[in-house]
Amino acid sequence: MKYAIWILILLLLVLHQDYWQWDRSEVVFGFLPYSLAYHAVISIAAGIVWLLAVYFCWPDGLDDMAAEDVGGDARE
Repeated sequence: MKYAIWILILLLLVLHQDYWQWDRSEVVFGFLPYSLAYHAVISIAAGIVWLLAVYFCWPDGLDDMAAEDVGGDARE
């Protein structure tokens, strides 16, 4: 799954360089410029990829070690 996350990140990097639509002057929903709508969708996709990365790639036990470190400092 980690390789799939990396592929999605690379895909987002390529799609973020939207040089092919710099000249588009269309309006989406009657008020939103096309480029701004495109970047809004890319931002939502980036958030979803980040959520997947945290869910599937976060190291096991990392939160437990951090809680133990904080608890140990508080008792001293």
